[in-house]
Amino acid sequence: MYIYIFFTNVLRILEERSLTKHDLSELSGVSISFLSDLTTGKANPSLKVMEAIANALETPLPLLLESTDLSPELLASLGVKAHHPGYPPGYEWVAAMLPEHQAFIVKRWAALASSKLKKKSDAPT
Repeated sequence: MYIYIFFTNVLRILEERSLTKHDLSELSGVSISFLSDLTTGKANPSLKVMEAIANALETPLPLLLESTDLSPELLASLGVKAHHPGYPPGYEWVAAMLPEHQAFIVKRWAALASSKLKKKSDAPT
């Protein structure tokens, strides 16, 4: 399932940067035929290949695997759970690339949410 998220993000970044698969092939050292198979869902890349692509795109690999523009319905049809069963209702994990000042704010929100969840788990039942 992760492969759909990965190649969707790769295609999005290529489009945003006006790069072609040929450009990515040259930057990453991954063959153009493998990239074509990858972006049509026919290939299953190794961690080494995904890392080479992430490095070529100057994008952290976790971001290519976590963040997605795919709809919750499409993710569900691919077998990807939109809500992690370990998160309480009303909480979800979000990955995003942000400018430093916005990242600072989001990290503060994350710390506050973690604190609230810890207090809930420490409360007597």
